[in-house]
Amino acid sequence: MLNKPTDYIASLAKGLKVIEAFGPTSPRLSISEAAAASGLDRAATRRVLLTLHREGYADYDGKFFTLTPRILRLGVAALASLPLSQIVQPWLDQLSEQIGQSCSVALLDETEIVYIARAAQKRVMSIGLMPGSRLPAHCTSMGRVLLAALPREEADLLVRRSDLTPRTKFSILDPVQTLCRIDAAREDGYAFVDQEVETGLRSIAVPLNDRKGLTVAALNIGLSSAGRTPMQTIETYLPHLLGVQSALGRVL
Repeated sequence: MLNKPTDYIASLAKGLKVIEAFGPTSPRLSISEAAAASGLDRAATRRVLLTLHREGYADYDGKFFTLTPRILRLGVAALASLPLSQIVQPWLDQLSEQIGQSCSVALLDETEIVYIARAAQKRVMSIGLMPGSRLPAHCTSMGRVLLAALPREEADLLVRRSDLTPRTKFSILDPVQTLCRIDAAREDGYAFVDQEVETGLRSIAVPLNDRKGLTVAALNIGLSSAGRTPMQTIETYLPHLLGVQSALGRVL
């Protein structure tokens, strides 16, 4: 908690805003574009970008800036320092080997989920997922169980703040219907998503609770939609998830 104004470093806050302006839809930004996205004035944005370039965190071609892989050191180091990721990784590795499917653990960050641990088998998604990857919370199985752990009013607010642009023909566009799915996850204790994130991809997730019963993360299995009906998928994989959920509940 800040005790006095001198405890706040405005230049650091500005730098973080500029870094957050970059993303999947805006990997290359001019000074003006970065200023607009970060809400800073052009002069401050220019200083931040040139500092990032000088320190090796951004490339500059004379007009556009792009973040370099060096920027990953910041996020990966932070994720690796989280005790939770260290605790769950061996369980993910074992579960993935047992069932032959990819498994992940994620946290909720506003309207998105952030992957903190993953054990991958054969690739099902077109995009590669790793610790630090982000996906929308409202349409993912882990996102729905994490939203279900919140007070309903808070979950409602986050869903309505989300970008509901359809990702597939199976996407749910109505926030009320999405909230119904979240309510179902709260009632059932798990969430099942069938091809809403990407065509051909199914996932099933359960919350991970600490010893006080508070939800601290979500665990899921991602797999192909081929070969099994939705109910067969749930019947096959939910018991595995519940087993790991129970075991982790004794150590979190």
